[in-house]
Amino acid sequence: MARAFKSSMRGYSASLEAAERKLMRGLFEDVIVLLEPEREADEDPLWAMVGLDPNAHKDHFAAPTDPATKRLLPDADPDDPLAALEFRRLSERGIRERKIGALREAAMLMDSASILLSDETAPRFAAAINDVRLVLAERLSLETEEDAERIHAHDDWSKAESVDEYLALVYNFVTWLQESLMQAMLKSL
Repeated sequence: MARAFKSSMRGYSASLEAAERKLMRGLFEDVIVLLEPEREADEDPLWAMVGLDPNAHKDHFAAPTDPATKRLLPDADPDDPLAALEFRRLSERGIRERKIGALREAAMLMDSASILLSDETAPRFAAAINDVRLVLAERLSLETEEDAERIHAHDDWSKAESVDEYLALVYNFVTWLQESLMQAMLKSL
């Protein structure tokens, strides 16, 4: 059974069982797949390193079509599509890469039953968990308080009979894990 994050002199520690670690690693990896930018065959590595492409056309940087990916990478200005497109062109690649880096780091932390986060790694781990929660929330159509109540009503793994019920339980577990980390971080302030 998972043990919530606690603050200590060494950092923020928690423990997860093997099945819980496997689940979390899979979730982190699934979100990485959603965020992986498409690479051009003749892409200039220097421009790629700084997250820009001087030859990219504006239509190349359209908003994602998958609602979950769009939730991770929303428009900067929904009221001004041209400004949103320009912001996306200038920043989306870097945002994707930062998110992917945090998700990869979080996935690697799942190799050990004991998770120990420093003051530097804890915010990145929390951000990775939040990205997982955003994707799950989109897949579960979580938009209102009633939706949240419906999802939080699922609390028994043995009674999950549908994919949505299982996803609701996963969402609740991920939420609990993130909340325990945030509480531990707040206590250490």
